[in-house]
Amino acid sequence: MNVAEAGPPGVGEGVSAGADAGVGPGVAGRGTAGRRLGPVALVVAGGLSVQFGSAVAVLLMPRAGALGVVTLRLVLAAAVLLIVCRPKVRGYGRADWGTVLVFGAAMAAMNILFYQAADRIPLGAAVTLEVLGPLILSVVASRRLTNLLWAGLALGGVVLLSGGGFDRLDPAGAAFALAAGAMWAAYIVFSARTGRRFPQADGLALAMAFGAVLSLPFGIVEAGDKLLVPSTIGLGLAVALMSSVLPYTLELLALRRLPAPTFAVLMSLEPAIAATAGFLLLSQALSLLDALAIALVIAASIGAVRTQARAARRDAQDATPAER
Repeated sequence: MNVAEAGPPGVGEGVSAGADAGVGPGVAGRGTAGRRLGPVALVVAGGLSVQFGSAVAVLLMPRAGALGVVTLRLVLAAAVLLIVCRPKVRGYGRADWGTVLVFGAAMAAMNILFYQAADRIPLGAAVTLEVLGPLILSVVASRRLTNLLWAGLALGGVVLLSGGGFDRLDPAGAAFALAAGAMWAAYIVFSARTGRRFPQADGLALAMAFGAVLSLPFGIVEAGDKLLVPSTIGLGLAVALMSSVLPYTLELLALRRLPAPTFAVLMSLEPAIAATAGFLLLSQALSLLDALAIALVIAASIGAVRTQARAARRDAQDATPAER
């Protein structure tokens, strides 16, 4: 099944299991285990990087504030990507620029909202609420019953990871995390579209630059000249590399080869990774309930990948010679 057939306009256009996703027809049929697991490894590596970067960002917030950290992250990440990629700005149409600008706006909004949440509630709880956005996307974008079941299992893990404490969280922090989840779903869709319209990471660099411009006034108002302290800039650069440059590049590459529903359910790994980062860097202990929740989320992610791999093999076997 093609993701374009699975959901409403926008979600379906993000990534397909065929040529539109940048994967040649029949790849799944002739693919090796490495080909199937390659994009999955990219997503997992990106998750590890972004969540440990988020933990460093929490440590930086007392110096620059939540909005100041967002500005440092996006501005420095944009600078790195623009220097490395040197993207071309000619030869693109209005639709191309519209896509990259919406992608950049979604990135900026997602980061601003998430750091507002992380400044008010624990990191694990913030990511747990945020991941509901990709989970809902996975349900909307797929008509396969098995994908709905895996998404439901992952959602169960997310609820367990909350420890039943969402009602005791700061209401504003919880609301910011949920809103960040909505922007995360938009990020998934427009990252995929950007990856199809722009070569390499050029679209990501341009989108990041636009997101940095959008965030800059907020950071200046909140942090002012604190953003210019050398040690703060150094930590901000670490956050930029770990939370933006590396993970967004890996995810953009993965979205060219991985169907959107599978990618969205893989995002369920994020609360587990965040809990680990919180334990190692922020001294946030893991309970037995947390461990069970992590196991459920990982099981759901593995199940989603295996289901998609079997579906891709069946689709390749059923394809006509002309379609191959």
